[in-house]
Amino acid sequence: MLHTHHPAGGNRSAEPSAAPRTGRRLVGIDAARGLALLGMISVHVLPAWDPETFEATAQWTLFSGRAAALFALLAGVGLAFVSGGTRVHAGRRRTADRTGLLVRAVLITLLGLLVNQFSPGDPPAYNILVYYGMFFLLALPFLHLSARALFAWAAGTALLGPVLVHSLGPALPVFSVYNPALADVVAEPGTALAQLLVTGSYPGVTYVAYLLAGLALGRLDLSAARTQAGLLIGGAALAALSAGTSWLLLHPLGGIGRMLAASPFTDREDIRDVLVYGPDPVLPTSTWWWLAVTGPHTNTPLALLSGVGTGALVLGLCLLVARRAESVLLPLVAAGSMTLTLYSAHLLVLFLEVHYEQPVLWFLVQVLAGTVFAVLWRRARGQGPLERVVGRAAHGGRDLVLRHRLNS
Repeated sequence: MLHTHHPAGGNRSAEPSAAPRTGRRLVGIDAARGLALLGMISVHVLPAWDPETFEATAQWTLFSGRAAALFALLAGVGLAFVSGGTRVHAGRRRTADRTGLLVRAVLITLLGLLVNQFSPGDPPAYNILVYYGMFFLLALPFLHLSARALFAWAAGTALLGPVLVHSLGPALPVFSVYNPALADVVAEPGTALAQLLVTGSYPGVTYVAYLLAGLALGRLDLSAARTQAGLLIGGAALAALSAGTSWLLLHPLGGIGRMLAASPFTDREDIRDVLVYGPDPVLPTSTWWWLAVTGPHTNTPLALLSGVGTGALVLGLCLLVARRAESVLLPLVAAGSMTLTLYSAHLLVLFLEVHYEQPVLWFLVQVLAGTVFAVLWRRARGQGPLERVVGRAAHGGRDLVLRHRLNS
């Protein structure tokens, strides 16, 4: 949900008073972000299964877990743009970039905690905003690495992160509420840190793999058709490879049998539910074979690689479509340019808990209202309201560093 002006090949000037370079905005990135927002809303509002067949609904199968992964991947792409894109910033600009990102992390965390003030004890959705603050903090040391180094770190964290969750999770404290507010964090800072890093719905030690992968992709020339096609094909191949590897481990190589043997209170239907609907609330840790699954929000190595693959596929597809039919993507582009604003509003509406009786109606109301608002606001004012506030604060912190360095 990081939003920046991202012209193809254009970077913000090193001088605080200089205007940004002009360039063509890669609206396909905004469209992909808009699609991720649509997926998050659908997962939060629409039913997960058909009440007649008890099978998972199409929207759940398509978006659950993947929408959040796409958001995080695109946040990494945004970080790549603010740190120089294909020409990584050096010198004082690096320090300025890190300062700006730190300001963003703090403000988005505070916004998430403020939104959580309105959350009921058993919320209809997990708020990812507070986790985003942790994602950005974890990304700080990697902000100016090359694409090759970032891909290597993304692969490493995709393997190590799930191991940390599996081994440390059962020993760490957890909050009694899903969306902790500021008072909870102040009262139990250790529990808050454990939740943001390991035990929560979007653990930082695993989700940082998406940010690092997105950072690496943002170091590529995303305006080139060849790169866009490579994302589409390579992403599809990675997602297929992850799914095939999981099937091989679970079925021919006996993973399901090992999981059943190690979990006496678990049957095959329970495992199927994890594969389709995700863990409830956390993935079992009775055997390392649980890390072979790829269900939504399981945060296993194969699930993370699958999320990177589908995210790259969607990004490549949106960029390619934008080359030929940009106008078709206008609603998604407008919504995707201000997802911080629209996601926050979506959560506040969800917390009213008025959508349970008529989920399809409330889904359409939220999507249409959000899209119309985004189109009209974008034409009149440009950046979304919350994006403008966070962006100005981040650029202010960045410019303070540059001025200090220039005057010293």
